[in-house]
Amino acid sequence: MRPFIPAIFVLLWSTGFIGARYAMPHAEPMTFLAMRYGLALLLLLPLAARAKRPPLAAAGHAMLAGALIHGIYLGGVFYAVRHGLPAGIAALIVGLQPLLTALLAAGLLGEAVGRRQWVGLALGLLGVALVIAPKLEGAGSYSPLMLIPVVLAVVAISTGTIWQKRFVGGVDLTVGTALQYLGALIPTLPAAVMFETMRVEWAGELVFALVWLTLVLSIGAVFLLLFMIREGAVSSVASLMYLVPGVTAVMAFLLFGETLTPVQIAGMALAGIGVAAATRKGRRRTALPAAEVPART
Repeated sequence: MRPFIPAIFVLLWSTGFIGARYAMPHAEPMTFLAMRYGLALLLLLPLAARAKRPPLAAAGHAMLAGALIHGIYLGGVFYAVRHGLPAGIAALIVGLQPLLTALLAAGLLGEAVGRRQWVGLALGLLGVALVIAPKLEGAGSYSPLMLIPVVLAVVAISTGTIWQKRFVGGVDLTVGTALQYLGALIPTLPAAVMFETMRVEWAGELVFALVWLTLVLSIGAVFLLLFMIREGAVSSVASLMYLVPGVTAVMAFLLFGETLTPVQIAGMALAGIGVAAATRKGRRRTALPAAEVPART
């Protein structure tokens, strides 16, 4: 089962963009995210109550990681797209996340990112650009200010991934995930209350998207993500994100009849090669365990 975890994760994670497409016409972004995180937290609480409670400091770190990975990352992307930033532009900026995560992992976790990995990450980014390129045509005008939430989102998920690896590795996955969603509610719920109407149109598409994104994404895919972060190098885990735009494009082709051009197919292949190079195990210095990473002053 373990060798298939990355592929299962990419497949599940890619459905998030499809689910968001069903949900956004019926609810504002922060309102929907708060509903999703609240439901996930309610479902996880009975399981988390049976597990070992983490120290207070570790619980705080898990909440902070959740606020960064789920609250600020998804909130920033959804907000920018909702207010006029073309989805292709947002996806291209988000594509910088694996590179930024690798840089942070090398500096803060002591992970040795070799030449082959850097080449793989660069190829993956180029592949993502090719997959997204058709979406950029005719994108129209948009406010440059809407780039700020997406840039903050990329910084947030990269920092949150590092934080998760560095400080939350010893926390039970069920407890850690529940704490993450408690942390994710801290930025999203107040934002929904202060800046949105919080009106919800309970259409079938919204209910389906809420159930799917909660069970499959917020619980299933995130469990796999946290497991991979705990067990492996975060730079390698982050590189898997390069496969998501291609898989999403295939899903959109099958479900919505969107075009799938030769350029996009070439980009998928290039992204796959890049991820294979970035995740291939070689003779590298092993990253320091969380407890042994020297403190930075």
